[in-house]
Amino acid sequence: MGSGLSTGLGLGLVLLQCLCGGYFTWEILASIFDLPSLPLRWQTREVVELGACAGLILGAFTSLRLSLSAQAAKARADHAHRLTAGEFTDAVEEFFARIELTEAERDVTWLMLKGMSTSEIAALRETKQGTVKAQSTAIYRKAGVSGKSQLFSQLVEELLM
Repeated sequence: MGSGLSTGLGLGLVLLQCLCGGYFTWEILASIFDLPSLPLRWQTREVVELGACAGLILGAFTSLRLSLSAQAAKARADHAHRLTAGEFTDAVEEFFARIELTEAERDVTWLMLKGMSTSEIAALRETKQGTVKAQSTAIYRKAGVSGKSQLFSQLVEELLM
């Protein structure tokens, strides 16, 4: 549904509710203060009542949709705030936990993020290059990607969500 259509529907809904509410308010005040009532045939009054009911029901659903939308926007804003508040490491670690990396795979991934090559990682971790390559393959498999650039892209996308 387009934004213009949503806005028009929302304004129409508010107008319907206001007109029906105004009619019913006038009828109550007319009864209390002995003012002239608005003469409506019973069929027209039924249509006004149906309009009021439809306005209330649609208003409730619209409120629910807006509430859920606001909650999702707040969650995205909170996530962005965490990243800008210095919790980048925590967010990356949550990503690692979700794809179920082992401690060794986490270490290798952090070193890859820092731009180190396979031989540099192997030297730093005092292991063989074949071990680092096997760990890298396991990392890519768990993340559902085929290489380092896709892994980084997925991580960045995750952090921006």
